[in-house]
Amino acid sequence: MEVLVNPDSKTLTVRQELTFYNQTNDTLATLILNDWNNAYSSKTTPLAKRFSDEFVRSFHVAKEDERGSTNEIIITDDSNTNLEWNRPFNHPDLIQVSLPQGLLPNQKIKCVLTYSLKLPSDRFTNYGYGDNGKMTLKSGFITPARYENGNFVQYSNNNLNDIANAVSDFDITVRVPKAYDVTSDLFSENTTDNNSKTYKLSGKNRIDFSLYVEQNSNFRSFKKSDIEVVTDLKTKNVDDVRKALLISQMMDFVKENIGAYPHGKLVVSQSDYDQNPFYGLNQLPSFLSPFQDDFLFEIKFLKTYLNNYLKTSLRLDPRKDNWIYDGMQMYMMMRYIDEFHPDSKMMGSVSKFRLLKSYNLTNLPFNDQYSYFYMLMARKNLDQPIGDPKNTFIKFNEQIAGKYRAGLSFKYLDHYLQNNIVDKSIKEFFALNKERQSNREDFEGILKTNASQNIDWFFTTIIDSREIVDYKFSDYSRTKDSITFTVKNRTNTTVPIPVYGLKGKEIVFKQWYENISTDSTFTVDRKNADKIVINYKNEVPEFNLRNNWKSLQSFYPNNRPFKFVLMKDLEDPYYNQILYVPSLIYNLYDGLAPGLRFHNKTILDKPFIFDVSPTYSPNTQSLVGSFSLAVNQYDRKSDLYNTRYSVNGTYMHYAPDATYLKINPTVSLRLREPDFRDNRKRGFIARQVMVNMQKTDYEATFNNINENYSVFNAKYYDTRTEITKHFNISTDLQLSGKFGKTAAEIGYRKLFNDNRQINIRLFAGAFLYNKTDSDYFSFALDRPTDYLFDYNYYGRSESTGFFSQQLIIAEGGFKSKLINPYANQWIATTNASFNVWNWVEIYGDAGFMKNKGQKERFVYDSGVRLNLVTDYFELYFPVYSNNGCEIADKNYQEKVRFIITFSPSVLVNLFTRKWF
Repeated sequence: MEVLVNPDSKTLTVRQELTFYNQTNDTLATLILNDWNNAYSSKTTPLAKRFSDEFVRSFHVAKEDERGSTNEIIITDDSNTNLEWNRPFNHPDLIQVSLPQGLLPNQKIKCVLTYSLKLPSDRFTNYGYGDNGKMTLKSGFITPARYENGNFVQYSNNNLNDIANAVSDFDITVRVPKAYDVTSDLFSENTTDNNSKTYKLSGKNRIDFSLYVEQNSNFRSFKKSDIEVVTDLKTKNVDDVRKALLISQMMDFVKENIGAYPHGKLVVSQSDYDQNPFYGLNQLPSFLSPFQDDFLFEIKFLKTYLNNYLKTSLRLDPRKDNWIYDGMQMYMMMRYIDEFHPDSKMMGSVSKFRLLKSYNLTNLPFNDQYSYFYMLMARKNLDQPIGDPKNTFIKFNEQIAGKYRAGLSFKYLDHYLQNNIVDKSIKEFFALNKERQSNREDFEGILKTNASQNIDWFFTTIIDSREIVDYKFSDYSRTKDSITFTVKNRTNTTVPIPVYGLKGKEIVFKQWYENISTDSTFTVDRKNADKIVINYKNEVPEFNLRNNWKSLQSFYPNNRPFKFVLMKDLEDPYYNQILYVPSLIYNLYDGLAPGLRFHNKTILDKPFIFDVSPTYSPNTQSLVGSFSLAVNQYDRKSDLYNTRYSVNGTYMHYAPDATYLKINPTVSLRLREPDFRDNRKRGFIARQVMVNMQKTDYEATFNNINENYSVFNAKYYDTRTEITKHFNISTDLQLSGKFGKTAAEIGYRKLFNDNRQINIRLFAGAFLYNKTDSDYFSFALDRPTDYLFDYNYYGRSESTGFFSQQLIIAEGGFKSKLINPYANQWIATTNASFNVWNWVEIYGDAGFMKNKGQKERFVYDSGVRLNLVTDYFELYFPVYSNNGCEIADKNYQEKVRFIITFSPSVLVNLFTRKWF
């Protein structure tokens, strides 16, 4: 290639000669070329759709010059005859070149390509153009695709760094302005003339390469006898001498445990690390440094070094066989920590703080965190088989849980096989990749050849399924010299499991057991053990560690003792943890109410959850609060993946002089699609809402209602949402002694390519029967009475003043306060809004409503909406309605409506939705 770089226009002009050798046994009629830079060319590419799916808004609203594309493509053969090319259906980032004569086995063809690369902004994926003319290219040029099993591999860019290229030799000439430097993982020589620098880059048997163009390069080179490492990884308080020693240590470790690097030069860039950081470290605020600077540098460097080391050396299909890359990378990181930092903790030096010593989170060994991150997804029933293609994973599994599970699986197999069988197999497989293209079957074959035991279970169960492992002791007996125990397989997943005997904290015996498909009984020498433990060292990625031990001491209680923990902690299998958290709630009648919340919600989900929150109401000088009890059942093989049984209760003030008590037994059924990445969510909810209200003399809208009532409520919802579009439909049925009603709601939101957004909501409801004598249970246009106490009203009984202006979009969904806003027979409304600039929207509501003994009535309103954060912080300014011109009202400030959400769980969802 000859590449001319223009930092000002953020473009590269390329002339490329591609000599393709047909080393297959097939005659090729076409060639497939990867052109992943063109994935940034529009809002409809697979890359753009993935951004939308993961709630990444920046790409869709970006300016046109921030997107990348490949332009002015001309492809000819060596006789200068144009070759026809096109982009395959649904793959705008691939090029299919037609070969008129066909390419026979062992023949070659030379293609000449000229094209221009317009780079995207690096704010989308960390690759592209940045500030001050900086350019970072990875998989940016047109390259031939991998050929396997009679076909070219056709993968589009999904921001997964898994391009499937054919093995190639590269010879590249890059010209840049004189003020710029070029860094690459190819071998490099450069010359300088008056106005420019010319770099000659070369590499053989490469899958891909990286290119970094910048002024005043921050890259530093570290050389050993057989490899040069170039890095610009950001560090604090680690000088170049110390950095060189650490890098040398890590290079030696990787070479010794994997094999010698075949290409001689490797780049470890900040861009690569930022693309997939070490989660946990990157979440800590800069002022909190529980890890030494040296350790932070090691973890960051090693993770990125291993990733690039393996990705540029192994000739696997990086999407289909991703688990091998992840497994080797994380397994080696665990090995490195065991060897060089065996006493390190997950939270670093925080474990030394006296106040935090009782927390399992602070005492957890560094390597044990990987199983917790995997279990976070398994307990939510969201884990996926690590052997599935990388592009099928939800983001948390792709970047964290699946990666860690792969490393844990390698470690599990190593402990089981022993004798360094896994290490030996990794080295053999790495060496094989220096000779030819490889696949999963090659790695599997090497492992099976080296293992003396049958390890089919490892691939069928651990790699290719999401079956969970959970063993427990069901019975035991002991004498002075022996122990007889029964191991129960709770999930029917049959894999080897270790049983330990402990005396204090000393291991006195360890035995692996295989083929425990049902209850199995074993007898072993006691060796003075006072406790037996399944999976004591957590070698097996097990679903539940809380049922894994039995005490052999007489009169020793086997029940786990209670442990009270402030705030939050990881699950501790040896204790019943009760967490207590200071709480603060607010409503107009109870005031700013402090309390103490008691619950058992550790970071991992549990089958049974309790949550009790007693709270002191300073306004009424009384005790209020809430509680909930819930049991979760997960079905791992059904679309109906979660059934939840719960009882909730709330005791609060709904007026200054009156309280309400709500008891709410509920059954919830949640369904999901077979594709876990599908954002569709469906569910059924059935509940009985029982309300007991004290009488009040407060001048509220409704002060003469029946104090006690009970309503059966059944709901169905179906929603699918992402950045560019949202659709939901829900139905609601309510039955009580005095009324029955049904309602339906449809919501639609669309973000168009010109960044205009439209929101439409339809609501219709009707009474089946109505024997009530007030509007308390009626449908409302703008402010539902909330007789089921579902909405977080800060002043629910206010009819005037600031708190009466709080808006909750429900039922009619109107924003203006109209005369007689209730319907005791039926109602049908439409709410719509359309943005005119950024978050400024125009809204309009219209509909019909009908009361008994009256004609139906047409209602409408309109105004301006400031949609600052949808559903979390919004302001509504009415303009015109049935009331007339509202902005002319002298008390207009009382007509402005607001949506403000303070609920932590709701706000957290805003940031976590892209991960799950």
